Amino acid sequence: MPDPETDDCHQVLLVLDVQVNMLRDPPAGIPAAAVVGPNIASILARARDAAPPPRIVHIRNCGDAGEPDETGSEGWELVHLPRSGEFVIDKRKNNAFAGTTLADVIPPTAEIIMVGMQSDFCIRATCSAALARGNEVLLVRGAHATYDRIEYHQHGLITTAAEVQKEIEGELEEAGVIMLDMKDLSGMFSDR
Repeated sequence: MPDPETDDCHQVLLVLDVQVNMLRDPPAGIPAAAVVGPNIASILARARDAAPPPRIVHIRNCGDAGEPDETGSEGWELVHLPRSGEFVIDKRKNNAFAGTTLADVIPPTAEIIMVGMQSDFCIRATCSAALARGNEVLLVRGAHATYDRIEYHQHGLITTAAEVQKEIEGELEEAGVIMLDMKDLSGMFSDR
């Protein structure tokens, strides 16, 4: 773990729940897998090529027995193999800071660029927790996604995943998250 007394980390790429089960072809995977998967890969490649690179942290959700991301199963595996110096943190809750060592890896003064899954669960909860800690949080449109939502209180109507993602972006932007687009990729890790 980084030493909080000497940690000079200014920027973190948080790769949240980018696991095999999420990026499978729909319907098992998210509807936007064919777009979001390559976008996340591009962002990760840009971060790894940056000089100096941001701190890169992969979060892996640990599902219960029988779930698509059951710990140790193929669906639980990370899509992008971590490189030397990158962190992997397992979690069991939506908020990646809850019950993990993530707060030890990300200083409260660091800027966090967040990508991953699921917009309405882990992305929302982790962005909110990071803001509460004092981090500046940036979320990349087109690099986070979720599933369609069944509206049980509206007789089973479906809210599409794209609509859910936009709803969450609006909510998080209102809370203080800065929204980036894929067109911002060229300067995402160079403005330090």
